[in-house]
Amino acid sequence: MARGSLPIVRLTEFWQRMDDELGAAYSRSWAKDTVLSELAGRTALAALEQGDPVKNVWRAVAAHLELPSVRR
Repeated sequence: MARGSLPIVRLTEFWQRMDDELGAAYSRSWAKDTVLSELAGRTALAALEQGDPVKNVWRAVAAHLELPSVRR
């Protein structure tokens, strides 16, 4: 996919939100290591790599972290 396309923007926004919630240093590790029941027993990173919509992965992360609805 070309740079600047919508899926890349969404993925960039996903990582920004992850960094905002967990910190830049920890968010990648968390996404790689934390298995979420909301993602059928996969990690956020695995779900993204397997083509799950970024929006769905973020919603699963937000639910798992019990974020307030305003930040979901």
